[in-house]
Amino acid sequence: MKINHSIITILAVSTLVLTGCASVDMASKEQSDQAKQFSAPSAGKSGLYVYRNSFVGKAQKKDIWVDGKCLGESAADVFFYTQVEGGKKHKIETESEFSPNALEVAMEAGKNYFVRQFIKLGAFVSGADLELIPEEQGKADVAKLEMAKPGTCSQ
Repeated sequence: MKINHSIITILAVSTLVLTGCASVDMASKEQSDQAKQFSAPSAGKSGLYVYRNSFVGKAQKKDIWVDGKCLGESAADVFFYTQVEGGKKHKIETESEFSPNALEVAMEAGKNYFVRQFIKLGAFVSGADLELIPEEQGKADVAKLEMAKPGTCSQ
């Protein structure tokens, strides 16, 4: 029986993309637990949680930027927490297949916001996108994850 090498290659790559695991530097357990208290941010600030909990693309690490500054490089089952100026619109971007994908969110001071990064299979490599998540769902999702150290991006 003749085996099509293209099919074998596609299956092998798909398996790696779907089941591999990427790792990033993690914050301490204390920092992670503190962030998962979901306390109100400092006066005049908004809290921003950016997280990734999808099964697809576990082998992928993708940069995340907030207002053009590196928040960090995400991996499967991690979150970032930062505070940004309240009462204004902020641009959250993620590295993707061809160019960054962005989400702009108007943030009120004193509130926490939750943005989920998800991986989508692309033509050549996996891409990433972002979506704003309702607060209660975001809290439930983040509670199951661990916090990554901020500040390191690949680009």
